[in-house]
Amino acid sequence: MNSIKTGVVSTRGVDFSYLECGNGPLALCLHGFPDSAHTWRYLLPELAAAGFRAVAPFTRGYAPTSIPADGYYQTGALSADANALHEVLGANSDAVIIGHDWGAMTVFGAAVHEPQRWRSVVGMAVPPGPTVGVAFMNNLAQVKRSWYMFFFQHALSDIVVTANDSAFIDMLWEDWSPGFDGSADIAHVKDCLRDPANLSAALGYYRATLGDAKHDPALEDIQNATSQVPTQPTLYLHGVNDGCMGAEVAESTRLFCPTVTTHLVEDAGHFLQLEQPVVVNKLIIDWVTAK
Repeated sequence: MNSIKTGVVSTRGVDFSYLECGNGPLALCLHGFPDSAHTWRYLLPELAAAGFRAVAPFTRGYAPTSIPADGYYQTGALSADANALHEVLGANSDAVIIGHDWGAMTVFGAAVHEPQRWRSVVGMAVPPGPTVGVAFMNNLAQVKRSWYMFFFQHALSDIVVTANDSAFIDMLWEDWSPGFDGSADIAHVKDCLRDPANLSAALGYYRATLGDAKHDPALEDIQNATSQVPTQPTLYLHGVNDGCMGAEVAESTRLFCPTVTTHLVEDAGHFLQLEQPVVVNKLIIDWVTAK
C-alpha cells in the first residue's frame, strides 16, 4: 500500500502544504469547507495504486498552508491556485483534477480556463455550470439550507464559529451528513482553523462570493470560468442525503449540464467521500482511468 507523505510547495505568493501519495500523472484533490486535505485520505492511496501522483493541498488560508498576503479569496483565485500547482508540481496534460464543495467550484474554473492542463474532471457536492445559481433563484428550500453563507457575511460569525471549541463546525457536519460520525475529520478541520487568521481566511471564501471582500480584477476571466461547464469528460457526484446542497439541485444538473455525467450516491450526505469511500473511490478511479 502506498503511504501518504507531506510536502510544501510555493506558488502565487502562498506556501501550500499538501498530502501526497504515489507516482505518475498528477491527480490534484481539492477540499472544501469546513474540511481539510485529510478528507482525501481514503482516495489518495487508491489513486496512487491506479498510477497517479495524488496530491491534496490545504487550500489558501487553511493551516498549515500560509495565509495569502494578497487577501484574495474569490473562487477565481482558488482556480488560479490549482493551475499554478499543476505548473509548479511539474504536471502535464495527463493530469486529472478532483474537488469537493469549494474544491468542486475550483476545479470547474481551473479546467475551463486552462483545459490543456487537465484530462478529466471530477466534482462533488456543488454542481457545475448554472445549476446552483438557478437553485438560489427558484428553490427556497435550498436558500434555507444555505443560511450559513449569509450568516458568514456578518463579523459576529467570527466569534460564533469559534465558540465552545468551534461547536458550530460540529453542527454543520451533523446537519450536512446526518448520522455520520465525522469526529476524526472535524478534529483536523479545527486544527486548520483554530487561529483566528485562518478562520477569517476560510470565511473569506464566502465573503468574496456574496459580500464586499476585495477581488483581483486580473482574475476576472478565470472567475467567470468557475460558473461554466468543462469541455473535458466531467463526472459529478452527490450524496442523496446531503443536508447542505439538496439532492434535487444535483438532479437538475442533468438538465442544465447535459454533457456532465451525474451520479447520486446512496446512503451518503455532504461528505460522501468519507461516508461511502469504497463506492466513491471506485467511481472516481474508473472515471480518471478511462481512455
